[in-house]
Amino acid sequence: MNISYNWLKHYIDIEVTPDNLAEILTSIGLETKGAEEVQLVKGGLKGLITGRVITCEKHPNSDHLHITTVDINAGGEPLQIVCGAPNVAAGQKVVVAPVGTVLYSGDEEFVIKKSKIRGVESFGMICAEDEIGISDKHDGIIVLPEDIPVGISPAEHYGLESDYVLEVDITPNRVDATSHIGVARDLAAWMRQNDRKASLNLPPLDDFSIDDDAGAIRVEVVDTEACPRYSGLTIRGVKVKESPRWLRQALMVIGLRPINNIVDITNYVLHEMGRPLHAFDADKVKGGRVIVAPAADGSCFVTLDGVERKLSARDLMICNSEEPMCIGGVFGGLDSGVTEATTDVFLESANFHPEWIRSTARRHGLNTDASFRFERGLDPNGTIYALKRAALLIKEVAGGRICGDIQDVYPVPAKPWEVSVSWEKINEVIGKNIPADTVRDILDSLEIEVIREDAEGLSLRVPVYRYDVRRDVDVIEEILRIYGYNNVEIGGQVKLSLSSPTAADEAYRMQNIVSEQLCGAGFREIMNNSLTRSSYYDELTTWPVSHAVMLQNPLSAELNCMRQTLIFGGLESIRRNEKRKQRNLRFFEFGNCYEYNPSRSTEADALSAYTEDRRLGLWMCGNRVENHWAHPEEEVSVYELKAHVINLFARLGIDRSDMQFSSFESDIFSAGLKLMSAAEKIGELGVVKKSLLKQSDVDAEVYYAELLWTTLMKRMKHHTVVFGELPKFHMVRRDMAFLINKHVAFSEIEKVAYASDSKRLKEVILFDVYEGNKLPEGKKSYAVSFYLSDPDKTMTDIQIDGIMSRIQANIEKETGAQLRSAD
Repeated sequence: MNISYNWLKHYIDIEVTPDNLAEILTSIGLETKGAEEVQLVKGGLKGLITGRVITCEKHPNSDHLHITTVDINAGGEPLQIVCGAPNVAAGQKVVVAPVGTVLYSGDEEFVIKKSKIRGVESFGMICAEDEIGISDKHDGIIVLPEDIPVGISPAEHYGLESDYVLEVDITPNRVDATSHIGVARDLAAWMRQNDRKASLNLPPLDDFSIDDDAGAIRVEVVDTEACPRYSGLTIRGVKVKESPRWLRQALMVIGLRPINNIVDITNYVLHEMGRPLHAFDADKVKGGRVIVAPAADGSCFVTLDGVERKLSARDLMICNSEEPMCIGGVFGGLDSGVTEATTDVFLESANFHPEWIRSTARRHGLNTDASFRFERGLDPNGTIYALKRAALLIKEVAGGRICGDIQDVYPVPAKPWEVSVSWEKINEVIGKNIPADTVRDILDSLEIEVIREDAEGLSLRVPVYRYDVRRDVDVIEEILRIYGYNNVEIGGQVKLSLSSPTAADEAYRMQNIVSEQLCGAGFREIMNNSLTRSSYYDELTTWPVSHAVMLQNPLSAELNCMRQTLIFGGLESIRRNEKRKQRNLRFFEFGNCYEYNPSRSTEADALSAYTEDRRLGLWMCGNRVENHWAHPEEEVSVYELKAHVINLFARLGIDRSDMQFSSFESDIFSAGLKLMSAAEKIGELGVVKKSLLKQSDVDAEVYYAELLWTTLMKRMKHHTVVFGELPKFHMVRRDMAFLINKHVAFSEIEKVAYASDSKRLKEVILFDVYEGNKLPEGKKSYAVSFYLSDPDKTMTDIQIDGIMSRIQANIEKETGAQLRSAD
């Protein structure tokens, strides 16, 4: 938000430089980037000078040019200037640009030079208003009043002076500071605390009066929840024209484009006191009534920018007796605003519910100065003051008569908040014992009333415009920012809590370890938004859209719910990389996922329906080997992904024998494995379905694993990574080939084998799978290697044969397998 240094001085006497003012505002929580000098007219009319036309004669070689001599009181001869303006005449006071003067046309500059025009020398230029940048008019040269001295800078006549703009970053909670008066109010509190005499000078309303008893446009509010207060005033007989110079300059300094005197006044009051106003052409208020009501769902409305918008029943409209005129608090309509033909104006000063405005602005992609303020919560008690202030200014710049009483619908007046705060907590939170008199003085300067005080603390009444001060800590923050953060000394001690590492600390440590391992394996970490689109879940049963945590006021349909899984963010990253010719991708992401399940909700705890857990996602696609002279191209596979997952589990201390893999299909995977440990699901991996890839516009085959990180951290507590010496005795390998049913997975054989001798069986590897017409129907062959080792001695053939016989027998019993003969 831009604040004008000169404009701010209307409300408070400032005796500090603009740069010092920026530092002060930053110190009280209104972060200011600095003060930038601005010139209302580019170049500040530097080099221009007032002159008097002594003679004016027709040019002998032109029908429209004149040869003039102009006195600029420079102590020399008058300047000969050739001028083409139709209104130039002898005796006029004019603005002269002598040779060497720099003028500006937009962003371009040009230097006045000595020239010869149709054979006659010219030593300067007599200027029009657009040529020096004070307006767009070019209907002739500027003719100054007779009493203007010759030889002075025109900047003195036009009252031009440099101003400074302070760019203040307003935090979302400080809507009360989104105006010059709001900033001045905080500044006055700081100056009072720092022993500088200052008071807040608000614009007086003593001259406000009703000129005619009749002629008011009536107001009706249908939905008082959406519009807690609506005030309006009718002004008739106005003259719409260009705004006076002071008004145009005030708006231009802060970056606004002047439109006309009526609209400019509404913008002026908006930035003066933070109160959005809207001016309607009263002749377009059909039926003489303004009706505030929600829109008809699905109806259409053309806004001021010429765009037709489809409305929702949650859009609040300002209507006449026949049709909508404006989207309340957000954007005006195309046909109801003030034009040069307007003679009567209906002025609106209202207060709208923040949630209604926020949802409407997001739904239609609109962000206006009005919606910015309304959606943060304004003081409903300020509507009448702003309305009267604007009415007086309109009468000053456009004439007119105030007709009829102020229309004010305010069924439930807002009351100040009451907050209690203890002395002990004030000192504890601030970290310093601030004298009670100082605390009371700061609160009084912030217009926070002390209604009761005792040895324990204070009971306070907070003004309604401080929408953000509801709790004791909010009051303490107000005290501290005015007292000064830099006034709280840092003691000579540093107090630390040397507590034992928490589960969260351990989870973070392990996350870093796993991240390093994955990066070492060629993966790249990605971070995606926790917000996603609900349409991803429309067709899913694993994560149905009914279980999505929806946002009440989404920024867009693309970001309208919290993610239930990490997969879609990763697919978006893969798509983005594919579009840039990057196809060999390995990604991982740690992120939280969210779910709403109403079946878990209880009457005592409605929030139990919501869950949040942390997960780890891994994505692989493209080639494992590519463009290598010694190795043919090789695509990545789901088995490679599985190996990475097993390696992660090993790093977490979860032994391979404690994991179970079971095949399954879902609406995510065309083929997948569910990962279990001690009958508890710890993740799943598989081949992503083609339909899902098509939906995400991904061309490559994608393999994906999603691990339940929160659950893994709990499982880690049951496992310890123990150092062991390298084996002293040789490992023995034995191979077996089994004939098994097609539905039997290798994981089942693996599980049975480890259970047969968990001490000496070190590894089970599947090295060949055969399916063909040489085998009985419905059968397949697995060739498996078993690696055995005894940590204490060299194994004998009798021991080895005994273990292998036990493994064979158990596999045949549990899976129905048969040992294949050597032939």
